[in-house]
Amino acid sequence: MTAIVETFQFQTETRQLLDLMVHSIYSHKEIFLRELISNASDALDRLRFEALQNTALAPFTNDPHVRIEADKNKRLLTVHDNGIGMTHDEIVQYIGTIAKSGTGEYLSMVREGKAQGLPPEFIGQFGVGFYSSFMAADRVTLITRHAAETKAWKWESSGDGSYTLEETERAEPGTSVTLHLKPADQEDGLEDFTDEWVIRRTVRKYSDFVSYPIRMKTERTETERDEKGQPKKGAKPRTITEDAVLNSMQAIWTRPESEVKDEEFHEFYKHISHDWNEPLLRIAFKAEGRSEFRALLFIPSKAPFDLFLRDQSHGIHLYVRRVFIMQDCKELIPDYMRFLRGVVDSEDLSLNISREILQKNRQIQVIRNGVVRKVLDTLAALLRDDREKFLTFWKEFGRVMKEGVFQDHKNKDKILETCLFQTTKSDSEWVSLEEIVARMTEGQDTIYYLTAESREKAAASPHLEAFREKGYEVLLLSEPVDEVWTQGVFELKGKKFQSVGKGTVELGTEEERKKAEEERKESEKTYGSLLECLKARLGEEVKDVRLSARLTTSPACLVGDAADLSPQLEQILRATGQDVPHAKRILELNPKHPLLEKLQKVYEADKDDPRLGDYAELLAGFALLAEGGQLPDAAKFTQHLVDLMVKGL
Repeated sequence: MTAIVETFQFQTETRQLLDLMVHSIYSHKEIFLRELISNASDALDRLRFEALQNTALAPFTNDPHVRIEADKNKRLLTVHDNGIGMTHDEIVQYIGTIAKSGTGEYLSMVREGKAQGLPPEFIGQFGVGFYSSFMAADRVTLITRHAAETKAWKWESSGDGSYTLEETERAEPGTSVTLHLKPADQEDGLEDFTDEWVIRRTVRKYSDFVSYPIRMKTERTETERDEKGQPKKGAKPRTITEDAVLNSMQAIWTRPESEVKDEEFHEFYKHISHDWNEPLLRIAFKAEGRSEFRALLFIPSKAPFDLFLRDQSHGIHLYVRRVFIMQDCKELIPDYMRFLRGVVDSEDLSLNISREILQKNRQIQVIRNGVVRKVLDTLAALLRDDREKFLTFWKEFGRVMKEGVFQDHKNKDKILETCLFQTTKSDSEWVSLEEIVARMTEGQDTIYYLTAESREKAAASPHLEAFREKGYEVLLLSEPVDEVWTQGVFELKGKKFQSVGKGTVELGTEEERKKAEEERKESEKTYGSLLECLKARLGEEVKDVRLSARLTTSPACLVGDAADLSPQLEQILRATGQDVPHAKRILELNPKHPLLEKLQKVYEADKDDPRLGDYAELLAGFALLAEGGQLPDAAKFTQHLVDLMVKGL
């Protein structure tokens, strides 16, 4: 019976990617072999893990390996594995589609010339390593059989926007990827990958540490020699065929760090992370005591594209006594350290441990605590010893680290001590809380901050006027995560934490505070009735109208009570679907502003003057606009403004 051949069209983004691959967007074209070996290694890992849960798969785990086969005459290169294999639906899902969010948008930018080609780290991060085959091949054929099935499937494409899929036969589970190689072109950076030494060199460079043997049949010609090492007379050359193992298979994390070259660590990082960039930082350590384990962790130099996606992989591989258990062990690190890549190898866990058991296992919690402690200590040392490198880390992963302030109460203070901020005195400089505390004004017992949609809006806020006049430094927080973590931080190293946009403020020395309090009471005697009038005219728009101690030049600002949510946090919570009641705010007026003096005269002349209501609306609208907010009724505000301008003229 003739097999039915199905023809599929690649997803739009996949077609764009293939087009870029075919037209050679990378100078290091040999990385296609690294990607195929890495995929084969992952398939072997998956089979090993699945066999721990399903004993029916255990017979297929004997002699796990990767095999490379080259045919110089036909110009074919094949990478075989006896791993988990793929089903029909998995082929369509994983090879016909790029499912990562943001891929299409980036590819569109490349096509429109807004980005200079795909960044090297793109390979692997979006699961597109397989497509790199088309940098070296005119046509790619894949034959695969899933370990739980008897059917095998043949996938084939020339990278022209479509592929075919048909049923075939394969004696054992696994996958074979055959590349119909393009002609070697030294100028274009494409070597002859049917050459044994090119293959050997590439495997040694990129995949030496892969924990499964990478085998290849090799041939060498040998002539029988005499005792002096000279060829014997009449001896004919003979061809010797060997099944060579091309990689060392040494678990790199078990070797002393001093004996491993940086290049070897970097290639191992690229292998497990699928990130073409070199890592920013390496953390290697061995823990002994209640739980014995080794860890080799890396901090990337660039944030992955999917860092803030729900399905983002944490990238920590779990091993038990050098046996691979699972690829993405979320239980080993907290969510705010999800940027870490690496391996943890335990001496104490069971080989058949499952995801469900992991969640309740005390040893896993001990390992997790040890990893968190080591990473935080390393980051603290980096901040102290290499500010430039730490700043690179912070700009890429600072937003994620700040999630730990509200996720990890135990380590909250240690996380805050490694946080960097911009302030009213720092411009583009980033400073730590320790540095901010060290340069506080004399007698200052509070760390002040202001949250806003952007640093520019925060820096221009009228809430900062009195703080600037008194020389107080204020943290300018402009990221959504800042709205969340500041809700749970009330003190750090004996210093209170307070928003300049909430509650009341008392600045200066004790003597200056007393003087300010006396002046405020006098001003309240003068303006008390006017404030009540303005509050009544505004009705339900505000919670209260009062005199301000934080304004020096602006006429008005809006503030919240100390326990209120900020408008930005309200907006964030509503965006997540939560029904958050609107918190009415307090309108504060500057007692030294000439506008208030003139309003007082209008009020004294006629308490029922309709202009009082108009000005109350304008002051509330001005205060909202001054902090970067949006007017609830812009048309009404504009009409009030025009009417008052006409009357004034």
